[in-house]
Amino acid sequence: MSDTVTPKEHLTAYQRWELPAFDMVKKVSTTPEMDLPTAAQLEHIHIQAHEEGFQAGYAEGMKLAGSEAQRMEKILESLNKELQQVDQQIAQDLLNLALEIAKQMIQQALKIKPELLLNVVRAAINELPYFNQNAHLVLHSDDALLLRTSMGEQLLHSGWKVFEDDQIERGGCRVETAHSQIDATLPKRWQRVVASIGQENAWLES
Repeated sequence: MSDTVTPKEHLTAYQRWELPAFDMVKKVSTTPEMDLPTAAQLEHIHIQAHEEGFQAGYAEGMKLAGSEAQRMEKILESLNKELQQVDQQIAQDLLNLALEIAKQMIQQALKIKPELLLNVVRAAINELPYFNQNAHLVLHSDDALLLRTSMGEQLLHSGWKVFEDDQIERGGCRVETAHSQIDATLPKRWQRVVASIGQENAWLES
């Protein structure tokens, strides 16, 4: 290591040279000052962000609500159709039940009061023209006996003849002439009744 002492005038010149360079570096590296937001500005930013978030959430919620409403509308529409079908089926079942009850009541009434047949015969005869040739009634043998007992003289005077056919159910008959025929059997009369209300219900189930 050299023990040579630097002359004073040399040191001073060196120092003069170093100091400006140090000052220059200091000025260059200094960080510029930043303008920080105030409390009011921060509050405004917070409120604005909250509003934007609320609007976005509301729009998304309305979109989901609309989709859910459409789904519920389809479910209710389908349910309504099913309920209508159930109502129609119940109404049809009740009508069928009423027809079956009526059928049973007619059958029981004819068993208890077979003379109800006389009104059927009178109504059938009245549907035919007044003058008839070879007019006759065809009915069950038990009903034929009842008819001869109750209306024998009237039928004989009018030229009507009574024929027996046990294939005809009691309570019904056929009225026949040379030119016309009336089917007043129970199945046929029942068919006309149910057809008048737009139904199909056989007198005897197959």
